Amino acid sequence: MADTHDSKSCTARCEGSSPSSGTNKINMLYTRKGDDGTTKTFGCDQRISKSSAIAEALGSLDEINSFLGLCKVVAEETKFKLCEKRFSDIVQGVQENLFIVQAEVAGAKKTISADKIKEIETLIDTAEKELPPIKTFFISGGTKLAALFDVARTIARRAERRVVFVRDEKMVKISAETASYLNRLSSLLYALARLTNHKSGIKENSPKYE
Repeated sequence: MADTHDSKSCTARCEGSSPSSGTNKINMLYTRKGDDGTTKTFGCDQRISKSSAIAEALGSLDEINSFLGLCKVVAEETKFKLCEKRFSDIVQGVQENLFIVQAEVAGAKKTISADKIKEIETLIDTAEKELPPIKTFFISGGTKLAALFDVARTIARRAERRVVFVRDEKMVKISAETASYLNRLSSLLYALARLTNHKSGIKENSPKYE
């Protein structure tokens, strides 16, 4: 199969993702090269299946990054801040960092720095000080923004699982810092969901299990 041995020896990226340095015009929105269900790889002449684990990881990272764009737009309608940063600016920073993660998974020599992990932990710790203590699970909802952050949390968890699988199968070398960042990201999004409801005066509801 095209996505077994080949996907472990080569890392994936979507074809046509980098502008050409030449003078000839190249169509960047489609190349037709992936019509057979394969995609190009960094540092490898082989093509791998778009159903491969690496493609799934990259797709999941793209999904959470895109969904965070929706969260950011809705967050811009509020004046909520955390550590003197607007929620929308926090999300923008996360999106920038996710491009670094995507590049690493795709085989580029990029990785999340320890400073970025510390920054996200500071945001989480500060949010936790503002919130009532967690004593149970909470039912998603409250405000639109809180619900969006909660959906983002679940997508981030899935993206993390996909990247961990790629790492564990030794398809791509993933740094410990990147793994830590992805693990913290879902915690940050959970904190932002709760903090949004808290700042909005919305009482959280716990499941009744009845």
